[in-house]
Amino acid sequence: MMPSFPSEFSGLDCLSTGAMVLDADSRIQYVNPAAETLLGVSGALLIGDDVGQTFERSPELLAAIQTVRSEQETVVEYELDVVVSGHPPIRIGCNISPLEKPLHAVLLEMRAVDPHLRIARLEQARLQQEANRELLRNLAHEIKNPLGGIRGAAQLLEHELPRESLREYTQVIIKESDRLQSLMERLLTPHRMPRFGAVNIHEVLERVRSLILAETPSVKLRRDYDISLPEIRADAEQLIQAALNIARNAVQAMHGQGEIIFKTRVARQITLESRRYRLGMRIEIIDNGPGIPDEIREQIFYPLVSGREGGSGLGLAVSQTLVAQNHGTIDCESHPGHTVFSIFLPLPT
Repeated sequence: MMPSFPSEFSGLDCLSTGAMVLDADSRIQYVNPAAETLLGVSGALLIGDDVGQTFERSPELLAAIQTVRSEQETVVEYELDVVVSGHPPIRIGCNISPLEKPLHAVLLEMRAVDPHLRIARLEQARLQQEANRELLRNLAHEIKNPLGGIRGAAQLLEHELPRESLREYTQVIIKESDRLQSLMERLLTPHRMPRFGAVNIHEVLERVRSLILAETPSVKLRRDYDISLPEIRADAEQLIQAALNIARNAVQAMHGQGEIIFKTRVARQITLESRRYRLGMRIEIIDNGPGIPDEIREQIFYPLVSGREGGSGLGLAVSQTLVAQNHGTIDCESHPGHTVFSIFLPLPT
C-alpha cells in the first residue's frame, strides 16, 4: 500500500531525527530516512501497517500514542524501549504530537538515547542517593538513643499517674516512640553486609509472589520467566526484600485490584557500577496501576519520598541499597496504566 499523503511530509526527509506519521486509523503513512535508520527497517515495509501490530511489543509507545489521541496533547517520552517486528529492542526518546492536517493524524519524532548519558544519569543518581542515605543513617543513630529515654520515662510516669484516664496520654507517647523506633530500624536495616551464595532468581520471585498473594489475594500475579537464566552469586534474602518492597508498592498503588507481572530476561552489554558486563539479567516488576506522579518521578528512590498518603518513602530507597549491594541497579519507567521497575544484575561469565 502506498502512502496516501507523501507530498505533505516530504520536507521531513531531511531531518536527522526520525519521523513517522500515523493516519486517523493508526496506520503508518510516512516514515523518513532517519526513522528507517533508527528502527533498522525499511519504510516501504512499514507503510500501511497498523502501528499496534508493528509495535506490539512496545506497550509504552502504544500507550503514549493512545494518550495523544484521547487528550489531543503532545506527549514527551524521554526514554522507552521500542521493538519493531522482531528486531532487537532500542532505547529512544520520543515526542508524539497530534496534527491538524490530515485530520486526526499523529506525528512521532524519535531520537536515539545516548547510553553514555543514561549511564551518567544513573551514576549521579546513585551517588546522590548514597549521600542521602548516609545522612539519614547518621540521623537515625542520633534519634534512637533519645527515643529509648522518652519511652522509658513515659512508662515510669504511667505507673505514677493517679487516674486511669490520664494513662491514655502516656500510651500515645509510648506508641509513637515505638513507631519512630521502627522507622529508625528500617533506615538502618539495609546496611548489613550481604551474604553471597548461589541464587536462582526465579526462586526469589516465587517467594515474593507467595508473600504478596498471602497478603493480598485479590491482586492478579502473572509470570513471564526466561527459565534458561543461570544462577547468580547474590544474597537471596536481600533480593527477596528488594523485590518485595517494589511489589508491595505496586499493590498499594492499585489498592489490591490490578495485575502485576514478574518478568525475567537476559540483558546484553550492560553497565553496572561503572563496569561493563557482556551479559546481565533484567528482572521486571510490571503493574497496570495509576503510575508514578510526575512531580516525584525523578526522586522516587530518595529516602522519605512517597507518592502515597501515609507512606514512609523508605521501600524503594531500601530496595535500591539492597540491589546495589549485590552489584546491580534499579531503573523505572512509568506512565498511567503501565509502570515497570527493572532490576539489573550481572550474570557470571
